[in-house]
Amino acid sequence: MTAALVFICIVSILFCLFRPFHRDNVYITSKYLGKIPKILGVEMEVRIPDAVKELGPVVYVANHQNSYDLFTMANAVRPGTVSVGKKSLKWIPFFGQMYWLTGNILIDRKNTSKAMDTIAITANKIQNKKLSVWMFPEGTRSRGRGLLPLKTGAFRTAITAGVPIVPICASNQHGTIKLNRWNNGKIIIEFLPAISLEKNGSDSLRHTANETHSLMKAKIEELSTEALAYQNRINA
Repeated sequence: MTAALVFICIVSILFCLFRPFHRDNVYITSKYLGKIPKILGVEMEVRIPDAVKELGPVVYVANHQNSYDLFTMANAVRPGTVSVGKKSLKWIPFFGQMYWLTGNILIDRKNTSKAMDTIAITANKIQNKKLSVWMFPEGTRSRGRGLLPLKTGAFRTAITAGVPIVPICASNQHGTIKLNRWNNGKIIIEFLPAISLEKNGSDSLRHTANETHSLMKAKIEELSTEALAYQNRINA
């Protein structure tokens, strides 16, 4: 798995040197990162409604579970999509350089004023480059604690850019992937219908974030139950 990740990062870096920050660099690289779950014995299923496929730029909000998200969630990345990540990621050997050159947006989470500026910068890229942006609004990995409260940054970005939010839900993978076995079951990822936002007050923004959290939590539980039933059938 580690060897495959390093190889993909190096190839992606070389590829991106010819077209740095291209709108589809993340999508192309993700197609190969999304092959790694097969090495881990994980079957992936991604469900995308036709209505979502036909949308223009959006802000995707997804649940963030653990480091395996890099490989599992990669299967759900759509063309013309970049993600928002910590500025410190840039210094991770191979991965950081790949993450930067593919065109993802790096933010300084320790500097609140710069983080607010990033909302405007991100919204500007959405509008001018017709990009979609992938964000993990929990702000950290949940590590088996369920869906954590959603921060409002992704929602503010969507409002500023004038685009909808599209929630992405992945079934539980915490404790389900074990490196000492060949079959680690299935992980299901499903896109929910788009949510349109309006420029209302912060109270309304928090209300929308909470409603989105409720929708995502219910869907994640549903998908996790389905994935567990699949695993039990295999083990029977």
